[in-house]
Amino acid sequence: MQKRKLGKSNLEVSALGLGCMGMSFSYGDAKDKQEMIALIRSAVDRGITFFDTAEVYGPHTNENLLGEALQPVRDKVVIATKFGFNLNPDGSPGWQGLNSRPERIRQVADASLKRLRTDVIDLFYQHRVDPSVPIEDVAGTVKDLIQAGKVKHFGLSEAGVSTIRSAHAVLPVTALQNEYSLWFRRPEAEVIPTLEELGIGMVPYSPLGKGFLTGKMDDKTELKNNDFRSTLPRFTPEARKANQAVVDLLTNIGKQKGATPAQIALAWLLAQKPWIVPIPGTTRLSRLEENIGAVFVELTADDLRQINEAAENIKIEGDRYPEHIEKMTGL
Repeated sequence: MQKRKLGKSNLEVSALGLGCMGMSFSYGDAKDKQEMIALIRSAVDRGITFFDTAEVYGPHTNENLLGEALQPVRDKVVIATKFGFNLNPDGSPGWQGLNSRPERIRQVADASLKRLRTDVIDLFYQHRVDPSVPIEDVAGTVKDLIQAGKVKHFGLSEAGVSTIRSAHAVLPVTALQNEYSLWFRRPEAEVIPTLEELGIGMVPYSPLGKGFLTGKMDDKTELKNNDFRSTLPRFTPEARKANQAVVDLLTNIGKQKGATPAQIALAWLLAQKPWIVPIPGTTRLSRLEENIGAVFVELTADDLRQINEAAENIKIEGDRYPEHIEKMTGL
């Protein structure tokens, strides 16, 4: 597995990470714990060293799962988790409003350290920008946690340019985790140039379009009520039918390269910048191995030009989130 550094920091990780949310949360029922532990350890065996979780992915499920799975190899891996919400009082996955007040950040750090079975969080992201708390106060609190030895690196998620700059002035931001893929390219306008200027790495989440870019879904795919994609405008049957053009593009390029649509989608991201590290999620070993294969797909300048020219002629249908969730982002 190739390695990459996130921006100008010394945080070196595998070129692909593993997003662990779907093992416990959002994509239907939680998966079997022992099967997911085995999958996480299989990822380590295959060279993945970068694992992503968050408190809200089930405070007693996803972080605990990751902590148990990675405890035997803790010194070989990088664990990222996140703060920024009030949890549901009944302990179920999800949240009740934003909360990045300093006391809440410290509380989350201590709780996450216990669940992750570690004495330090490698990368601690603000999950969403909290407009009621100055970002300088957020960065200052994480800076205190770094000085206390509880955190190594500071990250932001779905933050806009002004927030990134203000936070970075207080405490260097190691990585920004934003959605970025061939069917969501908004970060290219302002965010990515800012990251390049400041030396901040990028960690694209949903690099496979929440599963759509794998080519395994179409307008007839039925989504369960507890699959959060059923609430997304971009996943209505009509939008999926219209957006099939993106998958067709990836499929055609894949045929030329002997690769799957998912591998082309990930290879395209990896080719954008050397400091971009996508974190595709999966609950299956076969998909994990398929995703890892993307690291070995080489897209030439001509390939990238062909993809970009074709993509410019495709209009993506449907908003990525309902309005109340989109409002939480700074993009």
